Amino acid sequence: MSGAGVLMRLAPPPARVPPNPSPAVIIPEPSAREAAMAVSPPLDGRAASADEVWAPTIVERLRDWLADRIATPGFQQWAARFPLTAPLARRRSRALFDVFAGFVYTQTVQAAVRLGLFELLAAEGPMQTAAIAARIGLPVEGAERLLKAAASLQLIERRRPTWWALGQRAAPLVNNVGLRALVHHHAMVYRDLADPVALLRKTGSDHPPTEVRSFFPYGDVDRPQAFDGETVTPYSQLMSDTLPPLAADILDAYDLSRHERLLDVGGGNGTFLSLALERHPRLGGLLFDLPAVTELADANLRARGLRERVALHGGNFHADPIPTGADVISLVRVCLDHDDASVLRLLTRIHRALPKGGTLLIAEAMAGAKGAEPVGDAYFQFYLLAMGRGRARQPAELREMLRKAGFRRSRVHRTPYPVQTGLISAEA
Repeated sequence: MSGAGVLMRLAPPPARVPPNPSPAVIIPEPSAREAAMAVSPPLDGRAASADEVWAPTIVERLRDWLADRIATPGFQQWAARFPLTAPLARRRSRALFDVFAGFVYTQTVQAAVRLGLFELLAAEGPMQTAAIAARIGLPVEGAERLLKAAASLQLIERRRPTWWALGQRAAPLVNNVGLRALVHHHAMVYRDLADPVALLRKTGSDHPPTEVRSFFPYGDVDRPQAFDGETVTPYSQLMSDTLPPLAADILDAYDLSRHERLLDVGGGNGTFLSLALERHPRLGGLLFDLPAVTELADANLRARGLRERVALHGGNFHADPIPTGADVISLVRVCLDHDDASVLRLLTRIHRALPKGGTLLIAEAMAGAKGAEPVGDAYFQFYLLAMGRGRARQPAELREMLRKAGFRRSRVHRTPYPVQTGLISAEA
């Protein structure tokens, strides 16, 4: 299971859709031009042309002219004073400040989670500053600084001058083990990205060692199947902790009741497979992952009372045969963790392992999610930069890769949170 797709939703989940899933959003097969733009590029899906000449449209010329004006201090001062433009100028100034102050905001969340602030306020209700300071082990001055910062981010609420309560924005953190685990995990990401320019200048084997890369070591060795339990447990546990919301979105959007056996490739300790089997009592299961990981899956499935319904296969899915016998195969947070050539080879081998008419499900955060473009094109691109491999792809790119791998048709399915759960099904 991928190490990159651990982003969790930051708001309470909406009411779940009924047991009958919403129909798939059927998107036409990519055109020849879309396909050409989608398959080869390292980042944005667009192929470069050495002889391409820039020919701006009238709208683009206008946008460039406006950007040039906005860049001048005189225009900025005028816009801030002019009544019709002042509100927009203030909003854009605040938005720009939020972009480069974001690291401080994340450190506020880090501190609050590490100190158990949100759990404390959820359990005790409104508390005074001095009482909070004593409980979380900070001096009053430090506690007040943290409380004011958290309140400004709407994570907690200031009820009276010295009274504080849990805010709605932080409420999902209280009982969400995966989201808290992700906050802790990001400490190493921040350290790795301390010098982003240095990382951007490195490629391939020239990539420097990073904490994230060491945390997910399976891409840096020739025989990851030789890993022991001590090596695979930390990242497998993080994947398991952060998976349930993603799994619920997948299972709501795609009806597995039409299938007989589900093979989860890169299935980790079996969390997604377990949730699928619990929802569909007649479904059989297979799981394929590194041998040390399947040992974790064995224990997890036994604890859930599902072991008799699952066949475990230990191996390296990049090198060893894909198990057969399933009519539906899932890749949950796997593709974005690998380069294009590796993903295409894996998709081709999965196509061979499926019977005619069998289905492949690809579920992961994808680039270009409407209204959440920074997630795929900023967050994941830099997270994967720290990891040293992989990239977030747009649905059209994945669908073109599926076509090249031999799949006959593919569909993009609507999910409640496309920012974390993009879902594509493909027919062999």
